[in-house]
This record gives sequence, structure tokens and C-alpha cells, in this order.
Amino acid sequence: MKLVLPGLLRDELLPRVKTVAPEAIIVWYDQNGEPDAPINDAEVLLRWFFPPEQLAGFIHRMPALRWLHIPRAGVDGLLIPEVIERDIIVTNSAGVHAIPISEFVMLFALSHVKQATHLHQLQAAHQWREHDLQLRELAGSTMLIIGLGQIGQAIATRASAFGMRVWGSRRTPRPTTGVERVVGEGEWRTLLPEADFVVIATPLTPFTRGMFGREELALMKPDAYLINIARGEIIDETALIEALRNRRIAGAGLDVFTQEPLPPDSPFWTLPNVFVTPHISWSSPFIRSRTLDLFITNLHAFIHNEPMINVVDKQAGY
Repeated sequence: MKLVLPGLLRDELLPRVKTVAPEAIIVWYDQNGEPDAPINDAEVLLRWFFPPEQLAGFIHRMPALRWLHIPRAGVDGLLIPEVIERDIIVTNSAGVHAIPISEFVMLFALSHVKQATHLHQLQAAHQWREHDLQLRELAGSTMLIIGLGQIGQAIATRASAFGMRVWGSRRTPRPTTGVERVVGEGEWRTLLPEADFVVIATPLTPFTRGMFGREELALMKPDAYLINIARGEIIDETALIEALRNRRIAGAGLDVFTQEPLPPDSPFWTLPNVFVTPHISWSSPFIRSRTLDLFITNLHAFIHNEPMINVVDKQAGY
């Protein structure tokens, strides 16, 4: 069996691969996507962080490809025709980012109720104004998580630990640890009027693109807070800016945007009720090792014809 792997990770991958597949032939590709040997007979490709057009080039050169692993949770932009039309197993790295992203959601929520931005401003101004702030608690408030995948479930675990009431949605509703109420796709809209925090944690698919717009924002409470750690394209940003400017909702914590990097002239930068971060909620020193551990686990399963983890439904888009 021949594998095509990123040369950038050679020192980390080689001993792990040889442990589960000692007879495997490995072709390494450089940062320009150039392999160091022929890949026409390779069956496995670990796609590191190169653009979709480069992925298409790999697929064309690998007629024997049977399995493609992607080192991130979202596969939007990577389910290109070359992948969909062929009988290629696609797996993603859903779950490896769940801890840092769920912690980031709590950062957004805590920053909002504890008025962290205002407190930093007071510190910068050397002002001691303990009686002017109306701080709140997370305990007893309601968080609605749209998308109870591995990240959504990790968010629920942490939110419930803070004493929050947690609701959530998933394609097939079923009891979920830390979630008091689970509804199906689309039903989350009925819960918006009662939620104090609304968290977007669903994958970007043709179905979810632009699903959170003016009508959904109008259903939220005026003191509710919106958090997006999924994909910017899920939210109608024009409608969101309008809602934030008019204080239709209390504010938003946004780690993702339709255009990234966020343009310098974007209104999001200067809106006082927005916490902007540069798509960094996934960041952790443990992400690479978790991703490679997942790849090696799936490599073992692939070799032995066993069920693999995180197999992507190419038609559903996640």
C-alpha cells in the first residue's frame, strides 16, 4: 500500500505509520504540493493545508486513491467534483478542536456577562468604578446550541458545568449529555425567543448557508447574545450588522466571517457590542498530535477493513 503524506510532518508521522503499516510505501509531498515519487498507484492521501485547486491536482494524479483524510472538521470547499464523483472515502478531523473551541465559546459568554471589555477600558484609564457596572451570572441563563456535533456537545458540557440551561439541535434528535432539550433541524427557531445565548456550531452546507438571517435575529431577545464559531457564511452578515447597530440584540462574539481576513473597513471591527477574533478559536498546542492520532487510528481501520471514524457524508456535506 502506498500513502501520500505531507513532508512537513515526516518526523512525526513516519514512526507512527510504520507502527501500524510497516510494509507501507510513503511518498512525501513538499509545501508546494510536489511529491518526491510517483503517486499514480497511491491509495491514501493525508491532505494538509493546501488549497482546493491543489487538491484537485492530487486527485487527478491519483487514480487509485481510496481514502482522503482532511485535518479539519469542516469540509466545505473540499468536496470538489473530483472527490464526490469518485468512490473515495473522505474522513475529517471533527472532535480534535472541540476542547479549545468550546472553551472559546465560554470566553465569549463570560466576557459578555462580566463586561470584560469595559473592565479593560477602566483599567487603561486608571478608573475604579465598582458601582457603575451591572455584572451578570451565566448560571440560570439559557444557551441554545445550533449543531450538536462533537464541538456542540463539548460546548454543552462546559455550559452545563456553569449552571446554564442548555438546549440544542441536531439532524436526528437524541438524548445528549448536558443538554436539557434536543430538537431536530429547523426546530431551533422556535427556541430563539427564550435563549440568552445562541451558539452557531453547525457545519457549512448548502442547507445551512445563510440560514441565520433577519427573521432569525428578529426572534431573539433584545438582551440575547449571538456566538459564531462555525462558518461566517451561515449568518447573513448584513442583517447581523443592522441588528447590532440598532441594539436589536445585545451583542455578538464572532470568530468567523464570510470574508477572511476580515477587511479593515468592516463595521464589525468598530461596533461596540461585538467581540471580534481572527478565526482562532480552534488553536491549541495539542491539535496537531490529536489530528495525527486520529489519522493513525483510521489508517489501522482502513488496513484491516474496519469501521473508520468521522466518515463524511459527501452528499450531506459533513
